[in-house]
This record gives sequence, C-alpha cells and structure tokens, in this order.
Amino acid sequence: MTTTWAGDSETKPAPDPLARIQALVNTIELPAGADRLADPADAAPWLAAHGLLAAGATPTAAELDLVRRVREALRALLIHNTGGPPPRADHLAVLQGLADASTARVGLDDDGQVWLSAAGQGVRERLLELLLVMRDAQLDGTWGRLKACANDECAWAFYDRSRNHGGTWCVMSECGNKLKNREFRARRRAGG
Repeated sequence: MTTTWAGDSETKPAPDPLARIQALVNTIELPAGADRLADPADAAPWLAAHGLLAAGATPTAAELDLVRRVREALRALLIHNTGGPPPRADHLAVLQGLADASTARVGLDDDGQVWLSAAGQGVRERLLELLLVMRDAQLDGTWGRLKACANDECAWAFYDRSRNHGGTWCVMSECGNKLKNREFRARRRAGG
C-alpha cells in the first residue's frame, strides 16, 4: 500500500532548487498530523528521492533526528520570512552545527561558472546542500518568497508569487479565512 502525503502535491511550489527546502519543511502536517520522517521505512525512500540519503540506505535514528531538527530550523526561518519572529537561537544552532561539521567544495565549470557543493555523501553533508541552496536564494532574491503559513497551527511552506510579496497563508480559503474569522470574533468579544 502506498501512503499519500500532503507534501506530494504543492499548490504553491517553489522553483528548483528551492523546492527541496519546501519539500523538507512540508514532510509533516502540523499540529499533530502525519510525519513522513518519523519512521525509517517511510523516510528512506523520500530522503533518497530528495538527495538527502544514498539510494538503498536506511537512515539511523540519529540521522532522522538531525533531519527533523534541520526541518524545524528551516521552518523557523520561513516563519520569519512571513513576518513572524526571528528564529530562536536553538534553531540557528542546528544550522550552524551543520555548517561547522561539513565542508563545501568549490569548482569551476568549463564556461567559467563557479559552483559550490558539499564534500561527502553522508546525511549531514547532503543537508549542507540545502544551506547552499538557501545561500543562492538569498543572493538571487527568491529566499524571501519562501514562507511558512501565518496560521501557527499550519506553518506549511509555500512560495509567494504575489506581485507585492505579501502572501501570508498557504491557502487563503482555508487558513486565511479561518484566521480572519477568529480575529473578527475576538474583536467583537472585546468591543462589546
């Protein structure tokens, strides 16, 4: 039996390679939904398909824990991209630890284009590739468009293609309306 996961079909997909970060963040349905990275049997094919694990390998408990911590650190950055609070120190520490423990290689293509990639094939090094994607997206201006839904019960990653970069919800008809109605009811209770 094949499990269908919500993240298999994005309504607001990011462009490649930024889509790799979006896909990782969307491996869990918050607040208490299915977590694609909870079980090694579910996680292994997804991790391999997204370049975070060698084909045929099984992630260890420690590797899965690291991937989940990186996922939540990235989500914290996307929440900040939506106008939320800055990421906590522990989120930044996870990403800094990844950067400190891994090495990037610099290369030069035949046409003179410089490229960066992680040196090594372990899960940690493959996760470093996501930081390199993030760096490139920060440089080209697409990073700020990758956001997490402002509904704190959702926090689904989406790519904001709006002209003014003002998108705040993964799906307006679901999360946006829910929050607007909640705020309206709170104002009515407070006012009267």
